[in-house]
Amino acid sequence: MADAKQDKIPADTIPKDIAKMTFEQALAELEEIVTSLEEGNVALEKSIEIYQRGNHLRRFCDDKLRQAQMKIEKITGTGDGTSTSTEPFEAE
Repeated sequence: MADAKQDKIPADTIPKDIAKMTFEQALAELEEIVTSLEEGNVALEKSIEIYQRGNHLRRFCDDKLRQAQMKIEKITGTGDGTSTSTEPFEAE
């Protein structure tokens, strides 16, 4: 698994159009990119280009999820940054 510190993108390296997106918008575009690449109907150069954009989107989404997790842990934790009552979320 990749180191979380390595995966975090400094705000100035995220393309501005991605930085303005919501999590949901970024995830939707990422899903479109994955579908395009899986279908294999994209030229090599375009594949590389959209793969790079997909990587930015993935890392942006990961960072947004990490921020949300930290907020939840702060709400449910002890206030000193340690968590006392978090459990994995299971969607119904």
